[in-house]
Amino acid sequence: MLMLSDMYLIMFIIGMISFSMKRKHLLLMLLSLEFIVLMIYLMLFSYLTMYMYEYFFSMVFLTFCVCEGVLGLSILVSLIRTHGNDYFQSFNFLW
Repeated sequence: MLMLSDMYLIMFIIGMISFSMKRKHLLLMLLSLEFIVLMIYLMLFSYLTMYMYEYFFSMVFLTFCVCEGVLGLSILVSLIRTHGNDYFQSFNFLW
């Protein structure tokens, strides 16, 4: 039987695989990145619960995760407004 931390680790690896395979669409990459952040948060929360530490660091982590999500969505909106889609293959002229 898998322990809960092993399940979180497997889901983290699945998120990393999804992030690396969906590299053509920015929206799918952002969703995979948020899934990875959620798994890291759950691993952190289970670690803090297991050793009976304070949960203050988890609130700081959530604050930074929200800032990261807002930054990603603002980049997505600006790219869609300027280019009309979120394909990375249409950005070849930027290189």
